[in-house]
Amino acid sequence: MPDENANNAFKSANYTAIVSDLHLCDEEPTHPKFDLWKKYKTRQFFFDEEFALFLEKTQEMSEGSPVELVLNGDIFDFDSCTSIPVQPPYYISWLERHRGLHPQEEKSCYKIKKILSDHGKWVSALREFLLKGNRAIFIIGNHDLELHFKRVQEEILRALDLPDEKKQHVRFNEWFYISNGDTMIEHGNQYDPYCMAQDPINPYIQRFNRIEVRVPFGNLATKYLINGMGFFNPHLDANYIMTPKEYVLFFFKYISRAQPFLLFTWLWGSIVTLVQSFLDRLRPTMTDPLSIEDRVEKIAYRSNATPRMVRELKELFVAPAASYPSLIMKELWLDRAFLILAVLVVLYVLFLQADNIFNLSIWWLFIPFFLFIPFFLFYSRSVRSVVHEFKEPREDILNLTGMITKVSRVVYGHTHIVRHEVIGAIEHLNSGTWSPAFLDVECERPIGQKTFVWISPGEDGVRVSKVYQIRNGKVSEVFATSGGRADRQKQDPSELDEA
Repeated sequence: MPDENANNAFKSANYTAIVSDLHLCDEEPTHPKFDLWKKYKTRQFFFDEEFALFLEKTQEMSEGSPVELVLNGDIFDFDSCTSIPVQPPYYISWLERHRGLHPQEEKSCYKIKKILSDHGKWVSALREFLLKGNRAIFIIGNHDLELHFKRVQEEILRALDLPDEKKQHVRFNEWFYISNGDTMIEHGNQYDPYCMAQDPINPYIQRFNRIEVRVPFGNLATKYLINGMGFFNPHLDANYIMTPKEYVLFFFKYISRAQPFLLFTWLWGSIVTLVQSFLDRLRPTMTDPLSIEDRVEKIAYRSNATPRMVRELKELFVAPAASYPSLIMKELWLDRAFLILAVLVVLYVLFLQADNIFNLSIWWLFIPFFLFIPFFLFYSRSVRSVVHEFKEPREDILNLTGMITKVSRVVYGHTHIVRHEVIGAIEHLNSGTWSPAFLDVECERPIGQKTFVWISPGEDGVRVSKVYQIRNGKVSEVFATSGGRADRQKQDPSELDEA
């Protein structure tokens, strides 16, 4: 076990700042022909300066007292990182060269080094923050599952270049953290079947000759689909979950010149996503029966929890979407693709049989196909994405989380939607997002960004929480509050820039 004195320093906190969903990634060079290609990943939208300002503001808000900074998941976006080393010491497949490296330890180390080098100001700001006596807790989300690798954590500490005594002020937690005994903090992806880590206690699977982190379906879709479709922004669901009409209009407005064969890119990317999601679901988790309890105890130790809390929280996890291939096919539109393909095959077989008797023209084949189109359109309109329905944790789950951990406040992220409300005895907050999310491909209409949860001592000795936003160099409160209750409970991210 680590030094007990160091752990005691994490058990109490007067001031806690919580941010999530920064989605730090490698820099995307401007495309020589199509300047809108992954424009959201270009350096002009890096927010390293704002993050440095945020850390300075927390010092002012705490009046110089130590601040506990909780980086609550998806701080790094390994899935969107597509950089490839020039002379790699390991084999890189054709698929990796086009969609990003696999989640293997040595490749994940390259990705984190690339991300940190592209965000030098962010690293230096966090280093200065820690040198002033503050501490930082990294909670692993669904987009930075590769933080489970010990060497990746060491690369972050190496980049921060801290003295040995300050390194103990940085902690990496598997999926949750209890702050000051009154606040439960977790990313929240464990209640989203599309993005949940199947077993954060034992996160590894073994392929033929390599060990990988098990990546959920939603992240595989980002890797194999979105990474190859540069006009779709992965940080806002509305940018890639559309109606058929919206997809057609979007294609002719932005994609037709740059990616005229996008249909084939989508098809093979979707098939790869479906197959790998299902096969990874079947692969057994790498476990050591002799060390499971040690693993649970270490997670509890780093989280200020008990082993019993760890086991009970794990029981709240939802089933992964990869358990239901038909659901994944619908989300990827593969059900509609296979339906069209099946109808064409059947019609062609029937045509060959009829042609032997009546010597028909091939054009007769299109008559029954056109008759099939109204049925296909009806079926397509009846199928809708349910991603949004599962992304937000259920109220009963959040209440159970509070009961298990014996806290009065639960803070999560993942949904990118700012929240502050009290339901029953539990105060619920969502810290929102800092990700480069935009309502348009031109990246001219940013949605609610750079928000954080701030917890500070109250007049009666009980800590109180508020949600703030960094905007134009100033910190402003997102919700008007009264007695700890939020008058506005949830806020659409697109409204924050006008608030």
